Amino acid sequence: MSALEENIYFAKMKFFKLFGNTIRIFDASESKLLLYVKQKAFKLKEEIIIYSDEEQSKPVFKINARSIIDFGATYDITDASSGARIGSLRRKGLMSTFVLDTWLILDANEKEIATIQEDSWIFALIRKYLLSIVPQKFEIKMGEKLVGVVKQTWNPFLPQMRVDFSSDTSRALDRKLGLSAVILLQCIEGKQQS
Repeated sequence: MSALEENIYFAKMKFFKLFGNTIRIFDASESKLLLYVKQKAFKLKEEIIIYSDEEQSKPVFKINARSIIDFGATYDITDASSGARIGSLRRKGLMSTFVLDTWLILDANEKEIATIQEDSWIFALIRKYLLSIVPQKFEIKMGEKLVGVVKQTWNPFLPQMRVDFSSDTSRALDRKLGLSAVILLQCIEGKQQS
């Protein structure tokens, strides 16, 4: 089974404030590395390359910010080998900044196909303004249909997200788009904590 055919993933992040962050995405057993990301620090316009190996010799897909400004930013997801755009992720500006973290998942033609949103505005407000140790939980929906759940585990030393696409039995959501959303959530969360 290839890295993009799994239903359960664990995304583990390590913070290196001076050199950027690394994210390792593992299979359900947490023993097999599937994808690797090294996010560079101090980049004005975000570009993230997702590799299938820690040596960074086999790029799989890329995430590129359209602009420098992060407020309501749009990120394009492209296939590393062909350069073809797979889709985009657009952060809902005011909503994500002050209440619920909310993203739109767009297809290659800029049509909204899914959303990823925090579980509850009450928990979101507690996390943002009172107690940041409360783990985040996100739901990925295509219309009203739940296709994925992303849940942060509580570990202050190794931020980890458990990603579950088991409810997407028809594989309607491209895993590259789903995993790109998880990577962006971790990268943005990492900036907020640094």
